[in-house]
Amino acid sequence: MRALITNDDGIDSPGLAALALAALDRGLEVVVAAPATQASGTSASVAAVGDDGKVVSERRSLPGLDVEAYAVAAHPGLISLIACRGGFGGKPDVVLSGINLGANVGRAVLHSGTVGAALTAHLNDVTAMAVSLDVGLDEPEPLWDKAGEVVRVVLPVLLEMPAASVLSLNVPNIADVRGLRWAELARFGTVQSRVDELDDGQVELVNVYSEESLVPGTDAALLAEGFATVTALRSVDRDVSSERALPAWPA
Repeated sequence: MRALITNDDGIDSPGLAALALAALDRGLEVVVAAPATQASGTSASVAAVGDDGKVVSERRSLPGLDVEAYAVAAHPGLISLIACRGGFGGKPDVVLSGINLGANVGRAVLHSGTVGAALTAHLNDVTAMAVSLDVGLDEPEPLWDKAGEVVRVVLPVLLEMPAASVLSLNVPNIADVRGLRWAELARFGTVQSRVDELDDGQVELVNVYSEESLVPGTDAALLAEGFATVTALRSVDRDVSSERALPAWPA
């Protein structure tokens, strides 16, 4: 099976290399295509860097990996879209996005470029997984190898799921991970945006840790307890439960 490896931290991220190595160890044929620069928080944006609409990419060699690799002047959502439409050597069987520096939990995954790449693959009928390592700003060095170890465990589960399934995997940044758990999405996430100032027509948004108590069984709570969490995601879809009778129009 062919795997596209991408991320939103950029082509030089050690998390990207760890994810590619995990895929190779599981016997997948790997192609790497990742943003040339940092692209966090871009959600499923299909914007390219530049004004002419052309997507520029260049071949790269990644230390310790004998794989085809491209640094792309685009957001991860667009990279995933291009790959799923046959770019970078052909349509992949699976898109793996990450390993992100920092957790992606709660409904705030909507804003994540890591998750956005995976959901874009889903919309194009390709199975995908977003992988994130729960590293805070003041925490020890990222344990990329531990995250890769968990990826190796979860990958067979992903590949046995129905076509175009999407998983979000979050791994705590600890040596002794307590295990794997399916998890609900927390209402927000571990970090929220707060409006701090409203002056002279300017708004300042500050990232703050959620002050609400963690709800048991959610990804944020289980991750804080030392478990790696797995959440099956669904992209844009119709919500029949919200539909009501429409007024007759035109009369």
